[in-house]
Amino acid sequence: MTDAGAPSNPDSAGPAGNAPYRVLARKYRPSSFDDLIGQEAVVRTVSNAFETGRIPQAWILTGVRGVGKTTTARILARALNYEMPDGSVKGPTIHMPTLGVHCQAIMESRHMDVLEMDAASHTGVDDVRQINDSVRYAPASARYKVYIIDEVHMLSTAAFNAFLKTLEEPPEHAKFVFATTEIRKVPVTVLSRCQRFDLRRVDADVLMKHLANIAAKENVEIEPEALGIIARAAEGSVRDSLSLLDQAIAHAAGTVKADAVRQMLGLADRTRVIDLFDSLARGDIAAAFKEFRDQYDVGADPIVVLSDLAEFVNFVTRVKIVPATADNVAYGETERVRAKDFASKISMRVLSRMWQMLLKGITEVQAATRPAAAAEMVLVRIAYVADLPTPDEAIKMLEQNGGGSPVVSGGAARSSAPAAPVSSAAPVRMPTSSPPSFGGGGARPQMAAPAPDPQGAAPQLRITSFTQLVALAGQKRDLMTKGALEGDMRLVRFEEGRLEVALEPNASKTMISELAKKFELWTGRRWTIVVSNEQGQPTLRSVNQAAKQEHARTAEADPRVQEVLSRFPGAKVVEVRRLAPETPESNINTDYGSDDPPDGSDGDDL
Repeated sequence: MTDAGAPSNPDSAGPAGNAPYRVLARKYRPSSFDDLIGQEAVVRTVSNAFETGRIPQAWILTGVRGVGKTTTARILARALNYEMPDGSVKGPTIHMPTLGVHCQAIMESRHMDVLEMDAASHTGVDDVRQINDSVRYAPASARYKVYIIDEVHMLSTAAFNAFLKTLEEPPEHAKFVFATTEIRKVPVTVLSRCQRFDLRRVDADVLMKHLANIAAKENVEIEPEALGIIARAAEGSVRDSLSLLDQAIAHAAGTVKADAVRQMLGLADRTRVIDLFDSLARGDIAAAFKEFRDQYDVGADPIVVLSDLAEFVNFVTRVKIVPATADNVAYGETERVRAKDFASKISMRVLSRMWQMLLKGITEVQAATRPAAAAEMVLVRIAYVADLPTPDEAIKMLEQNGGGSPVVSGGAARSSAPAAPVSSAAPVRMPTSSPPSFGGGGARPQMAAPAPDPQGAAPQLRITSFTQLVALAGQKRDLMTKGALEGDMRLVRFEEGRLEVALEPNASKTMISELAKKFELWTGRRWTIVVSNEQGQPTLRSVNQAAKQEHARTAEADPRVQEVLSRFPGAKVVEVRRLAPETPESNINTDYGSDDPPDGSDGDDL
């Protein structure tokens, strides 16, 4: 049985003095489907096709560089032509425990029935015509004649057109395997004639295991953290990871340590990046400046520092959303532990703003004439702006403050709205100290919600019906909440401070907790919202629509309206409004919706 990662060439594994050195990417190139890593879907599909005899005439393999497109094409060619000297194998198979008659020549790209062509250097129609002419002849020794065309998207339009007929109806003895990194540049007429396989990026933890196995075979000691750095830097490319490992072994000249790999790749120290993140999140600009300058003085590129910082922000965000992400061994122990701690303490709003400002800041630093100074200004913005309230939070703080500015402990006030006198009904206390922020030490003044004085607190707002609750949402100009109450909820029971509703099928399940917070903010008392399985009453929106339709039918039955409709063919009643009784002061038409006029009269009008 072929070992995963076994050398594809027997002579390549010999001592350095007996054979020329081969880079790891070639020395450990997979030679069978058992050797492929991270491409289980492709292996399963090909295996089922071979077992059932449903072998297409053409495959097209796509994916980023280094994931194994050309290698998979050669393995396919070997599987199609696998044959034992005793003739025990009668057809294509993916099970190739030992080298067959044609295997060695196919793996070394010297078999006369397996033709490889690089479309990047053979782009013309004449090259394709040569294939069209030779495809008619039967293979010399193998079972199939296989044509492997790498970077097929580089072919010219005329070359693609010359290929179509042969690709659609090739001889039974011919198979085509295409490989490309730019699948969108391949004409759909070619894609429709091929079976497509998307080779995915290899996960970092899978790459780490693969690199560890190769390092063990090469008798090289390497730290697990260094393996993780190489695996992440390769971005899912097996070839890139092996090239980096090769470079790291040569760079270290002994045990490969994480610090040596970072220095080789020009990366910032991961622990120091986390310390910089901590300083920014605490608002400690002095500590952030010192940490950044220390990294810059030892040779770190400002753009690399910000990029690593953005990567860690992304990692913390993913840990916050999916805590199991912190178990990924591709990240160091310190990185995972501290990311868990940050994720539990920092809000999604702060992380999102950090990410947006870093993305914008990296672009600015790339275009700046003084990158270090530009990077420092990016850090200033992050520390002083990332934890400011959102516009809706600022409005809520203004409302709680009686129309005044949001209060910042320490005497500074920031607001997008002009300051107004604070209402005497709800005085604001100035906190004596900043609320403790995570990480401790050096925190800048934090935004503090104004706390009402219990002695002068305004009385709670009483809500005695569901319609009053809807009207309150309208008064607060919260149209999304008002629309959700009217159209997404069916009232089951209502008590002051408690609302039991049934939800419409298309209603958001996450809005319940938000509604409870809003009701408590608006009314000054806690609310309990329960989702019931009972049918409940019809939604207010459906009741209003039914009332409008009933008013329209009543209006259409009026003889005067029928006369008008008869005089204007195609006309119809669109809306019925109730007019308020005329008063000496004014003669204003008031729209009462589905409610009756104040005097109880039937004021239907068009």
